[in-house]
Amino acid sequence: MLEGRSSETGSEAAGSGPYGICIADTADRGEQLVECRRMLRKLLILMCCFFVPAAASGDDANVDAAKKYVSRNVLPWVDDPVIIDAVRDQNAKHANLTPAEINRLDLNWRAQVTTSDRPMVDEVLGRDISRFLARKQDASRGLITEIFVMDNKGLNVGQSTITSDYWQGDEAKWQQTFNVGPGVVFVDGGDVDESTRARQSQASITISDPATGEVIGAITVGIDLDRL
Repeated sequence: MLEGRSSETGSEAAGSGPYGICIADTADRGEQLVECRRMLRKLLILMCCFFVPAAASGDDANVDAAKKYVSRNVLPWVDDPVIIDAVRDQNAKHANLTPAEINRLDLNWRAQVTTSDRPMVDEVLGRDISRFLARKQDASRGLITEIFVMDNKGLNVGQSTITSDYWQGDEAKWQQTFNVGPGVVFVDGGDVDESTRARQSQASITISDPATGEVIGAITVGIDLDRL
């Protein structure tokens, strides 16, 4: 705890931020505040990842394993500028979308998924953020089955693979992250994929703007539980 300011030098003492993180009173104070917010956000997520109630079922064990994997292998790049910039841009672009327009976009996406003529789907898959997510999935060597990022309305911003729908705003992966607040990790209990017979789970994380701390979107990562 700071006891006071130096009367001998006349200079201001360094301020102490949340959790004892020091913020110097210098010209780069803004950059330090951004870094402080980033550290605090990651601390909150890490606390969520490692605080798991005593297991009452197999689902609880799956949640525990998925959260630990996310904290070590996904959290370090969730606030990469490629992701943050893409979410910011889409939030601005979609600021005035109505529910009817969101529904129309989702229906258009669903209609294109199973066809060869799919300009909307191909445009999203061709974005820098989608290529970034695809590389992260490839680097997992099969442990990650899919990754997609959502904006502040639950619409896809980028994805490593094709999703069946474009709007996730009616699903728990978005509602239990974006609507709850910063530093949230939500993991479903897992299910068996009908095509591969593999046990898979989805871990979803709130995305916050490093500059402001504002929640701007969410990311979902599919995890092959049999490979954990």
